[in-house]
Amino acid sequence: MSFQEQGHALPQSHDTTPILNSSLCPYTPLLESADANAAADAPLRQRRRRRTSSVVLLLLTGLLGGAIFVAVVLLKNGNNEPNEEMAVPLVNAVPVGRGVAEGVSSKSFRPLLRAPVFAWTAKMLAWHRTAFHFQPRKNWMNDPNGPLIYKGWYHFFYQYNPYGAVWGNIVWGHAVSKDLIHWRHLPIAMVPDNWYDINGVWTGSATILEDGQLIMLYTGSTNESVQVQNLAYPSDLSDPLLVDWVKYPGNPVLGPPPGIAPQDFRDPTTAWLTPEGKWRFTIGSQINKTGISLVYDTKDFKTFELLNGALHRVAGTGMWECVDFYPVSKVVENGLDTSDNGPEVKHIVKTSLDDDRNDYYAIGTYDGESGSWIPDDPTIDVGIGLRYDYGYFYASKSFYDQEKKRRVLWGWIKETDNEKTDIQKGWASVQAIPRTIVFDKKTGSNIVQWPVEEIKRLRMNKNVFEKVEAKPGSIVYIDVPSASQVDIVVEFELDEEALKSINGTDDDEAYSCMTSGGAAERGALGPFGLLIHTHKSLTEQTPVYFYISKDTQGNFKTFFCADHSRSSEASEVDKAIYGSTVPVLKGEKLSMRILVDHSIVESFAQGGRTCITSRIYPTKAIYEDGHIFLFNNATDAAITASLQIWQMSSAYAHS
Repeated sequence: MSFQEQGHALPQSHDTTPILNSSLCPYTPLLESADANAAADAPLRQRRRRRTSSVVLLLLTGLLGGAIFVAVVLLKNGNNEPNEEMAVPLVNAVPVGRGVAEGVSSKSFRPLLRAPVFAWTAKMLAWHRTAFHFQPRKNWMNDPNGPLIYKGWYHFFYQYNPYGAVWGNIVWGHAVSKDLIHWRHLPIAMVPDNWYDINGVWTGSATILEDGQLIMLYTGSTNESVQVQNLAYPSDLSDPLLVDWVKYPGNPVLGPPPGIAPQDFRDPTTAWLTPEGKWRFTIGSQINKTGISLVYDTKDFKTFELLNGALHRVAGTGMWECVDFYPVSKVVENGLDTSDNGPEVKHIVKTSLDDDRNDYYAIGTYDGESGSWIPDDPTIDVGIGLRYDYGYFYASKSFYDQEKKRRVLWGWIKETDNEKTDIQKGWASVQAIPRTIVFDKKTGSNIVQWPVEEIKRLRMNKNVFEKVEAKPGSIVYIDVPSASQVDIVVEFELDEEALKSINGTDDDEAYSCMTSGGAAERGALGPFGLLIHTHKSLTEQTPVYFYISKDTQGNFKTFFCADHSRSSEASEVDKAIYGSTVPVLKGEKLSMRILVDHSIVESFAQGGRTCITSRIYPTKAIYEDGHIFLFNNATDAAITASLQIWQMSSAYAHS
């Protein structure tokens, strides 16, 4: 049926259960010991000075509430360091929930009320910009859109505001790469130029058809702010760069069915083949407070059949955005095409929850005949259980890389500073390093995410530290040439006698990353880990760490956390503590990998079973004044750490 002919009614849900946000505890300083002070004062190696680059101040004028804006510093990336401590003028920007009135999740970080804006200098803001994460040259970016590989080129589309560093005026940015690391920026792919997408060309997905044709289904916001689905395709399939795109003259091809609110119908997935040879995809929505994924079948992407029921629904989870659906193999290591199914296949349903802006997933079984999916464990269903990432990671989208036979995941990492600061520096948001996704065959209960192998090409000088000992309450300086762009791999060993001798507790609520005081909360077996972006005075530090609890039966539970509470002396930036448990099997060493790229830190525990992405905005722990320390704040257990740390080169070679 066409858009105008649809008339399907959906079963109503009366669930109105809200999602509760976890509370956060204030920070208590890390234990300061003689060892810590000695480590902080240790002589540092001579640092290689970065090349001096020019700082260009770009004056933009406009009106906002009658005030004149002056925005700021178009900065070059890489290892360039401005040589002046010029204070950047403040601008008057009201921190509002951008996007909510337009029918999408809030795109603004809301700092504490009355938090003073820090007087950032140009040199500080230059340090914030990343060296090997994807971001446009300037302005605002959010959701990843339609990632794919075509004729040897990886394509990445993204929500982009070409006019400023805040959300609005959304178009599709476009870039291509041969290796997912080095990117070439291309002209804007699609703009809001029709009544059906005049208020925004929003998120969509790519599907490569059996005959080699390529189509994009994307959400448009109409002139009346109704969310509709539209079809677009390349104008020239022989062009490997896919520069030019055409919108189908019959758009929109889908509108909200009866029972669905006009602003609750968005973000179509990549389509997959049904047993009957039709194409099937799902779209996020909600009925009252029940999150739901609607399912459509089509033969030509112009007329559609809405299936009865839904792919899945979970009461109390609210609006489902950016739904993703894909298979994972229980037996082989490589990824699977989205249409693959069978007895050795599990399926992942993932949603981005509008209510709390986190990405949740669950593992389950898909019925290709009915178009429905059932979770393996309803207690950790979609939206109430596992997350892709326990830091800042949202609106993610995966694609199947048919050339390397892997599933690759993209995720949007927003800013968590003040919107005024984003306007000053002239850009906002980055994308996470693309990650591969596989089913964890050892645990059988989670997926594993890991940075794509190509990131290793940026590794340069390597420093190895074997069996570094840290006694309870100690901090050890790790001497590396630079700490702003590094890839860290570390394994920990704990004192076996301490593991056996401590008494356990049956209090299940005894520890939580978010509510237990962070890295300063001392226990018998933790916390211990690394201090990232740390000033030698320890006044700015970002601990990434493990904490182990033990019950009365002798069972251990391991937590993986990141504590931002002392990450910056600026008061308006996010300083929460994040994390969750991580499965650790018998005989496994505790391990973490941390990708540090200036203001973004991506941390992976136990091979990627639990991940945390951080945004860090130090005022002092930058350039040569940022360091790495090993710390052990446990009371009873000594630890031994073996570290490999690579300096990372810049990926930027913009064209």
